[in-house]
Amino acid sequence: MAAKKALIIGITGQDGAYLAKHLLSKGYEVTGSSRDVMASSFNNLNTVGIRNQVKLISVSINDFRSVFNAIQQADPDEIYNLAGQTSVGLSFDQPVEAIESIAIGTLNILEVIRLLNKPVRFYNAGSSECFGDTGDTPANEQTPFAPRSPYAVAKSTAKWLINSYRESYGLFACTGILFNHESPLRPERFVTQKIIAGAAKIKAGQLDKLQLGNLDISRDWGWAPEYVEAMWLMMQLDKPDDFVIATGRKESLKYFVAKSFEYFDLDWQKYVEIEPSFFRPNEIVSSVGNPEKALKVLGWKKPTDIDGVIQMMCAEKAKSIKA
Repeated sequence: MAAKKALIIGITGQDGAYLAKHLLSKGYEVTGSSRDVMASSFNNLNTVGIRNQVKLISVSINDFRSVFNAIQQADPDEIYNLAGQTSVGLSFDQPVEAIESIAIGTLNILEVIRLLNKPVRFYNAGSSECFGDTGDTPANEQTPFAPRSPYAVAKSTAKWLINSYRESYGLFACTGILFNHESPLRPERFVTQKIIAGAAKIKAGQLDKLQLGNLDISRDWGWAPEYVEAMWLMMQLDKPDDFVIATGRKESLKYFVAKSFEYFDLDWQKYVEIEPSFFRPNEIVSSVGNPEKALKVLGWKKPTDIDGVIQMMCAEKAKSIKA
């Protein structure tokens, strides 16, 4: 049998790199896209050791013709859309970009699949931000959406577009509603990596203080390599469906800070300063998911929770600081 072919739209980020590695391990031929292949460094693909095993093409996701040409060229059996704006905070400053790159981008892919009329399977990267504040009740697939940011509005729109095309045209299209998931591939603009890098630099004498925003928010943090496996499992089902991917455990950002500094034998309270300008408008206070359906239907293994995530990220950062 010929190898399956996958197109990962937005391969340069954390999830794209881990997903590409996972698909290659399954024997896939992988094509990945970024907005401009010539200008992209593909550091994450180099870090996981697969840069030369992936074919790379340029795609502007909010340009229909660009998406059409890319899908024709790659001729994939499976499309994974991980592209679009990735920052909740940035979406308040660039709301039009959030809507265009996420909602319009998803619509472009769906339309191309519909027009080409080929049996292509489509995975859409959803987000826990769509639920808004979950309080102490873990969100599942039936929990209503209550988006609080332009990013979350865009992700919610994309999810309902997926459902609409699935029901109207019989497309195999599904959404993974992923809660926070981390790894050493996270850039330092993400607060988790900022915290761990800050603690490591303070330990090494390279930094005196770390400025952070609201430490009272709570999140459900998981391990990114396990979450991309869940994406792939969704695409292997007989019928498309949507799944919440989470650990089911939430902890505060203060807990994340304390445990990260503890790894480096530091008292975080001596080094962390609260900077009010880092607080987001309309911040979600509490967010936690219920992965029961994914565990049961997909056979997804119980994921690594926050303590394991912090341990692995700190260990990797400690190596790079020493190097």
